[in-house]
Amino acid sequence: MIPYVREIDFEYGACDQVSPLIRRVVANNPGPFTFKGTGTYIVGRGEVAVIDPGPDLPDHLAAILAAVEGERVTAIAITHHHSDHSPLAGPLKAATGAAIYGCAVAGHEAEDTGEVKMEAGHDHDFRPDVSLCGGGAITGPGWTLEAIPTPGHTSNHLCYALKEENALFSGDHIMGWSTTVITPPDGDMTDYLESLATIRARAFTTLWPTHGPPIREVTPFIDAYVAHRQERMDQILLALADGPASIRQLVPKLYADVDARLHPAAARSMLAAIIHLERGGGLEAAGPPGPDTVYRLA
Repeated sequence: MIPYVREIDFEYGACDQVSPLIRRVVANNPGPFTFKGTGTYIVGRGEVAVIDPGPDLPDHLAAILAAVEGERVTAIAITHHHSDHSPLAGPLKAATGAAIYGCAVAGHEAEDTGEVKMEAGHDHDFRPDVSLCGGGAITGPGWTLEAIPTPGHTSNHLCYALKEENALFSGDHIMGWSTTVITPPDGDMTDYLESLATIRARAFTTLWPTHGPPIREVTPFIDAYVAHRQERMDQILLALADGPASIRQLVPKLYADVDARLHPAAARSMLAAIIHLERGGGLEAAGPPGPDTVYRLA
């Protein structure tokens, strides 16, 4: 069972010092994909970096600018291009002159138009000034941010390690309040599990997700995250041991205890798991990946 961490003490628009080098301002955009809202992080003093400025909300921009009054924003770092993370980067750059760092998505994926949306939407206009798709560093007085490519939730997801505190800004890659959505084709379960292993091997002391409170027991939390994914995949394999079936047939069986209105979302998540299992040789498909394709054990 995942040891979720959901308690967070904050006020919208307020700037809280949450560690010696980190301040946080939470945007007033709570919802099913954002928990209490987007947590924008400010790193350093005097010359600072802003991580995930969030949605294009004038009040949130004003709160960030108030938090850094008298200081210079030298970098705006983006974890990925979803609309609750990156759209405010442009207005913040216009106000401060700071360069935008991140990784541009390779193509424009379709918006989530299903019965149950699985994401807050895409910021198709996101274009970083400095590309960190292959990794890289952003530095300032007394702080060093290392960009770590962590594809999975999206193809262009980056986490940022804060060297001086052995901490990681984990974006949506690892969140304390919920599991991470993996939606093909831009989301990829194989990439995601490999990225989790990469982060686990770094032995960070603290994870700072963009949504929700920090994760302090890092290794047990990541292990539980991985075990949850494996449990879901084991359920698929066990169900297919009874005979070939499609995702549309499997979802009502494996998610019988889940509100049927959420079954379309479950189907998208199952598709990510099945693509991963097929790559590994555990499954065979009678056609291209999809809800009605029949899968069988290899």
